[in-house]
Amino acid sequence: MKSRRLLLLCLIVGLLASGYATYVHVRVVQNPSYVAACDISASVSCTQAYQSRFGSIAGAPVALLGLLWFVLIGLLVWVAGSDSAFAENVTGYVFVLSTIALSFVLYLGYAAFFILKVTCPACVLTYVAVIGIFLISGANASSPMATLPRRFFADVRRTGRRSLVTGVVFVIAAVAALVLFPRESSSVLSASSQAASSSAAPQPTQDQRSEFERWYTAQPRVPLVVAAEGARVLIVDFSDFQCPYCRQAFYSLKPLIAKYNAQQPGSVRLVLKDYPLDSECNANVQGGGPHPSACEAAVAVRLARAKSRESEMEEWLFSNQPTLTPQLVKQAAKDVGQVPDFDAKYAPTIDLVKSDIAFGKSLGVSATPTIFINGVKIAGVLAPQYFDQAIAYELQHASPPPK
Repeated sequence: MKSRRLLLLCLIVGLLASGYATYVHVRVVQNPSYVAACDISASVSCTQAYQSRFGSIAGAPVALLGLLWFVLIGLLVWVAGSDSAFAENVTGYVFVLSTIALSFVLYLGYAAFFILKVTCPACVLTYVAVIGIFLISGANASSPMATLPRRFFADVRRTGRRSLVTGVVFVIAAVAALVLFPRESSSVLSASSQAASSSAAPQPTQDQRSEFERWYTAQPRVPLVVAAEGARVLIVDFSDFQCPYCRQAFYSLKPLIAKYNAQQPGSVRLVLKDYPLDSECNANVQGGGPHPSACEAAVAVRLARAKSRESEMEEWLFSNQPTLTPQLVKQAAKDVGQVPDFDAKYAPTIDLVKSDIAFGKSLGVSATPTIFINGVKIAGVLAPQYFDQAIAYELQHASPPPK
């Protein structure tokens, strides 16, 4: 009885954690600037994990696969509660399924902690639930595993239509969930639609705005050797095209800059600087780094700029961020950026990327995104409404940066 309660506890924790993870993944796909409650810092973040190349397996979101797995375990436990004969074998079925799940958990945990160097709170709860179910079912599996296939087919024959209907309903629901899950390509939003979503976001209270302004005005201003080209507000964003937080900042800033430039043409200028977290081109990153395609992505944007395809290349990279590989970036540079000679131009262009990295290092940049608004350093992503407040403050109070 105690083991059953512990199993149910692990099952409930797993269902809640994987359900929340699926919700966050959907929100991130629909709105790249979405910040989840579990996005605590650059190293403790759910969206970093979900948006990485480890967030999907063969195109299927890991969060949704986890939720379906816990639902399947729940169905087995539920059926076992009303069928004493089936209950004798269900522990073995759960043990086999949890052994398979454990192998995925170990792989994903290694990828998160040692490759991405990110802790995903919802993922950790899911890992704990899977490990708990594995240990509990393993300790209570009394029948030999070698006889499990024979017992399984005997259970199917005995339960007949009930098991068939339950199985078919589960498979149909699982396939429908995987098919209907929003895909990354649907998250490529125009500046106008992003502006609408930003304006619809909950606005901070007066106390929150005052507190932000007190913090913002207390920050030192760093002189930047970057041309403002007549803009009263110069925003310099040290970014990495494989960084989910950089994507959030990108989609948060673009509609705001478009809004202010529509009101006061040329008043705000955004300059993206490269700071790829990839040791291939960034000597400040150790052990390969979490973003193994970031150097190629930075080069692709620079080469696309020469073809007047910079914006298209940036949009493509950010919208395809979870699946980027060096080869995929090279192909996109050709197809999207109209760059036919990527490899030939890579070496001289990567030197320009390294120049940005050195510039960022001299300003104390160590993580992405690091944003300077008229020299005020902001490490990380602000909510869109606070970016908006900072730009408005600069337009009203700050002296224009040197041209």
